[in-house]
Order: sequence, then C-alpha cells, then structure tokens
Amino acid sequence: MQAMTINQDRLLERLLRYVQIDTTAREEVDDYPSSAGQFELGRLVAEELRAAGAVDVEQSKFGIVTATLPASGERTAPVVALCAHFDTSPETSGKGCRPQVLRDYDGQDIQLPGDDGRVVRVAECPELAEMVGRTLVTTDGTTLLGGDDKAGVAVIVETIAHLAENQDIDHGTVRVCLTCDEEVGRGTDHIDLAALGADVCYTLDGQGQGELDVETFSADLATVRIEGVNIHPAIAKGKMVNAVRIAGDFLSRLPAAGLSPETTDGRDGFMHPYTIEGGVAEVTLRILLRDFDTAKLAEYARILEETAHEVASSHAGSRIAVDVREQYRNMAAGLRDEPRAVGLAAEAYRRLGTEPKLTIVRGGTDGSKLTELGLPTPNLSTGQHNIHSPLEWACLEEMEFAVRHLVELLQLWAAEEKR
Repeated sequence: MQAMTINQDRLLERLLRYVQIDTTAREEVDDYPSSAGQFELGRLVAEELRAAGAVDVEQSKFGIVTATLPASGERTAPVVALCAHFDTSPETSGKGCRPQVLRDYDGQDIQLPGDDGRVVRVAECPELAEMVGRTLVTTDGTTLLGGDDKAGVAVIVETIAHLAENQDIDHGTVRVCLTCDEEVGRGTDHIDLAALGADVCYTLDGQGQGELDVETFSADLATVRIEGVNIHPAIAKGKMVNAVRIAGDFLSRLPAAGLSPETTDGRDGFMHPYTIEGGVAEVTLRILLRDFDTAKLAEYARILEETAHEVASSHAGSRIAVDVREQYRNMAAGLRDEPRAVGLAAEAYRRLGTEPKLTIVRGGTDGSKLTELGLPTPNLSTGQHNIHSPLEWACLEEMEFAVRHLVELLQLWAAEEKR
C-alpha cells in the first residue's frame, strides 16, 4: 500500500491560525454561541472549506458550520459526518494565545516563555518521551492553546482538502459539522440531524494517537444558590447571615475522598465544585456531577439536596436551592446499535499499523449527545495533550496521523451498504 502524503505544513498553519482567535465559551450567558470569537473562527473555517473543495458550506445563525464533500463516483455508501467544536474551555482563557512551535523536540522539560513558573515537565507528561524529534505546539504559558478542539477542526479541514486533491480515493458523501459551546454542554443544542443527513458520525476531539473513545461519563450540572442577609458589618451582630461562610460550610460537608476528581480515576465518578461566585448576600456554586453509571447521578444530586438541608438548618435566616440540569449521557449503549462505527474505526487504525486503544472518557464530547439522539458517534484522537491548561500542547505528527486515519476510515465506509 502506497503511503499517503499529507500536507503537514498546511495542517500546522491551520492550527496556528485557529488558536489565535479567542473562542472561550462562557457558561454564564444565554447567547449561543456564548462568545463572538466562535462566529469569527467559523467564518474563517467556512472560507477554508470552500477553498478546499467542499460544497453547500453554511454558517447558521447559531455559528454552526456545515459542509459537504460529495461522494467519489456514484456511491450509495453510508453518509459519514465529521464533527469538532470551535469553543475552548472557560477554565483557562484562550484570549491572546501566542502559540510556540518546537521543531525536532529534544525530550527535555519545556519552559514556557511567557511565565517563568510554567513548565511542561517530562515527569508529569510521560508521553513526552515518545515525542523526541517531533514538532510540538505550546502556548507561551499565559493562556491555554485550544488544541481542544482546534486540532480537531484543523484535522477535518485538512482531510477535506486532501480528499478533494486526490480524487482517486474512494469515499462516500462526507458531511462536516463544526459546533459551538461544547465545553459548556451545549454543543449539539442547535444541530439539525435531519438536515445533516448522516448515518454515522465521528467527533475529532480526542487526546494522543490511536485512541478510540467508546464510552463517556454521563453528566449533570448542579447549581447551588445560597442566600444570606447582608448588612453593614458595624451593625451586623445578630443580623448578618454571611453566604460566603455558609458556602464554605456547605463545601466542607461534601464527601471528598473517593468522590472528587483529585481522588478518583478509571471508572470512578465524582462531584466537582469548580466555580464559586458572590458575596455576603448570595453565593452561587457550580458543581459537576459525573459517572459512567447514569443512575448514580441521581444519588449525587440527593447528596447535594441533603447537604443543603443540613447546612440551611444550621444557619438561621439562610436559604439554599439546588438545581440540577442534564448535560449529556454515556455513549456506550447507542454505539452498540451500529457496531460498524467502532469496528471500522479500529480497522482503519490497524491498516495504518497501529493497534487501536479502546478507551473510556472521563468527560464528554458532542458525540455523547449525538449518540443519545440516535447518531452513533465515537470519538477519535487528534494529538491533544494537557487540555484545559496553560501547559497544553499538541503534536503535529499525531494530527497528521489523524488525517491519515480519517482518509483510511472513509475508504472503509465507502465499501459498506446503507442500512
């Protein structure tokens, strides 16, 4: 089999362009998308898709970009959708991202130039041992990189360009769907599945190389609002009810050992308080509830309700309300309905000489919700590492491998029949 040649320089240039546009998702607003940069990046990517050879390229009023690469020849193969998201995590800002390109990486710790205290250490990232001689992309340490998921966006656009330039490659109809606000659980809110018209989908939103994510957390978001009573501290005795102190009491009563991200791994679930806002009169806590067993989310919600009742009873004059909102569900059950979705992706890895690693995700992707809605959507690797952090980095060679994997995968789907 002749090895395919991917335009690595062009792939890198795409990533560098994309990460310099601030697309940080904002959880506290109702707008969709929640940040203007997602529209801006979408417009740029739509132009690049048109230039690459895609047709029917559209950016919806919600910022979602869709496009089509027609089948090669008269093909009736299943329609395959490729999905990634424009937004980046609100946990670390992406504003002002200054990407750094390290060619021929030497295997040593990476000092990030914008912050002396920020070092990507080999001891903390053992996968760096496999990166010697490769090209890595980091930030200067003052922002995240946004490889989650702009690496995925770049991989998809480059795949479309490669197929358009190599028309001897057999493939069925390919649909592109690039979403917004995935990081705040709203990535699929405005996808029209009927209009997308896909039989199977893949999210390009995974870490490393050769991984095939076949199971995700089920996820809910709990918002806890604590109401106190504010008054000038000079006359506060017997009158003030300090919501800040009550919030501290509430958090101290939540189980930590064995039920927090810091103390769990593998298939363990957790409750994760990750934001706290407010003052004496009112405090708002946001708490992530996560587990592979969906039924356990109700148990976690019950713990929060019971804790809220206990704490409010201990602080006369306070009120605590707990609101739990569904975010996404484990994709495992839905993938069993279309075994080819995983099977062909695994075979494509093998054809490239890589034994696939079937993995579980201690998080979620747009594929979690898409699978729940009836569109089987496993998640594929795109060379991301240390996501959601100023220590984030991406590997260009792993991104290139992701393009080659998609090309191989689409050829396998071209030989399949619709069901």
